[in-house]
Amino acid sequence: MSNPILLYTAQIIAMMSLTLLAIGYLKAQPQAASARVFALTALFAILYIVDGMSEAHVDSMFYINLARWELLIHTAVPAIPGLFMIYSFLEFQEQKRFPVVLVVLFAIQIVLEATLVLLDNGNGVAIDVLGLTLDILQLLFVGFAIFWTVSGWSADLVEDRRVLRWMIISLQGALIFLVVVVENFLVVFGSIALDEAQLVLIMAIAILVTAMVIATMRFDYVSLSKVIRKVAVLTEEASTVNSADFNIDSFNRQFRDAKIYREAGLTIASLAKKLGLPEYRLRAFIHKTLGYRNFNAMLHQYRIEDACEALADPENRTVPVLTIALTVGYQSITPFNNAFREIMGVTPSEYRKRKLSGD
Repeated sequence: MSNPILLYTAQIIAMMSLTLLAIGYLKAQPQAASARVFALTALFAILYIVDGMSEAHVDSMFYINLARWELLIHTAVPAIPGLFMIYSFLEFQEQKRFPVVLVVLFAIQIVLEATLVLLDNGNGVAIDVLGLTLDILQLLFVGFAIFWTVSGWSADLVEDRRVLRWMIISLQGALIFLVVVVENFLVVFGSIALDEAQLVLIMAIAILVTAMVIATMRFDYVSLSKVIRKVAVLTEEASTVNSADFNIDSFNRQFRDAKIYREAGLTIASLAKKLGLPEYRLRAFIHKTLGYRNFNAMLHQYRIEDACEALADPENRTVPVLTIALTVGYQSITPFNNAFREIMGVTPSEYRKRKLSGD
């Protein structure tokens, strides 16, 4: 049997750290949707911890009767993987639309989780299959979160956010995945005792969120140290000074005029090599001087501007849109159409029609 005092201490530490993270994130980015989703995820994580205090094996000194809150808690807690997925998308997939099918799946999951609670987690093959399906759905959501976190790693120009990506995929994502597997599979099938699983998971959560509180001081989400904030400011100023000798004119002369952006599969590493710059300096220049947070966003901007000129040229009236897309650096028509619509608000064909008709 697990040590009740150790378990209770870990629960309190985890809840306090989660509260600090949520408040700090909301304070730093009050208007950001990702901050609100993160805060909601933290709240549901606290509910998960509190729910653990209502288990039958819990020492009577720390036991809490949550019977009247069962519907709320047992609907909210399974939503954590879905919220984590949404958070990862908002944080790392800027200027993209969230897949509608995932919205539908998430909504269905919430409804079915509530239904299971109302059915009092009854027995039967149908109930077991439904429960297993919902568990797999949670793992799917975590998988999407990890994919979105990893997919934009190399193109991300915000250095602190690149570190944040590592934290999310290696820590948060792994922990949520672990909780889902342990509680919904290992405990259910008797591979590990519930009290042992609870202690391990709560300790892991406490260690993780405490580490995140300390780490987020670097990102200034939780302003706990003036010294760290001062060091962060000095580091940023030094980086700006180091990039001063490479200005916008020299960048445009080599990148825009030479049309380097047309190279298919161009990465920030290959561009840095072409420009004769260290990659970290090029990242800092594009982010701080040009104002882009993502390398691919910059590529899209230059390529779409080039495409607009071609589409508006009467001499290119008969040139297929696909040919123009391939010319400016895209490898297929779909990403070109998506980027064009996102930046210009219309499709390439509509844009061409308006320009050539004089609108």
